[in-house]
Amino acid sequence: MARANKAIGYCLVTAGKGMTESKLEFVCEAAAAVKKAEPDLNIIACNGTASVEEMKELKKAGVGSYNHNLESSREYYPQICTTHSWEERYETCENAKVVGLDLCSGGIFGMGESEADRLSMVASLKELSPASIAINFFHPNPALPIKENALDIENALEIIRYVKSQLPSSMIMVAGGRERMFGDRQAEIFTAGANSIVIGNYLTTKGNAPDKDIVMLESLGLTIAQSCHG
Repeated sequence: MARANKAIGYCLVTAGKGMTESKLEFVCEAAAAVKKAEPDLNIIACNGTASVEEMKELKKAGVGSYNHNLESSREYYPQICTTHSWEERYETCENAKVVGLDLCSGGIFGMGESEADRLSMVASLKELSPASIAINFFHPNPALPIKENALDIENALEIIRYVKSQLPSSMIMVAGGRERMFGDRQAEIFTAGANSIVIGNYLTTKGNAPDKDIVMLESLGLTIAQSCHG
């Protein structure tokens, strides 16, 4: 039977560019408390840029995975972010792997980037070889000065196929923008190569009601995995 992976985990997300001493202390305390209460729960930290030493502290506290997206290609990144460099993001991903944390990394498609930019970002992800890859599709917002690409469903499905072909061992997770991009054709992301989705709301936009997505998975004959990887 085909399978859709739903991470049985707990995400610790903090705002801001990266770690501060107080943020690290808070996340470590929270991770240790969650791990004590639920030893089998996978804790995923998403706390911005972080050093090797900070990653070691997170792992010691019980964190098992670190989520940090490249967002775009090295070449296009300055068009969407000026507060910190693409290189800092890449280094953070490397740091997570150095200390033995499972890395989740990916990016956003449809922000005005070229096809060459997409290929470049996927090539960088291939270098990192993350345990899971987050594929997001840009959700336009009039407050953001970002040019939206005219990606259609076929383009989006081809992106999923290409990412899977380049990183066959990584878990492909379709996240932000899924509902808006695919509409009533969301089931096709699984035949294209996705084996995981984010259920519920996102950081700044609402997703489907969780029970609606669960019904979709069940109608496809997909079972929900009891672990994030493997």
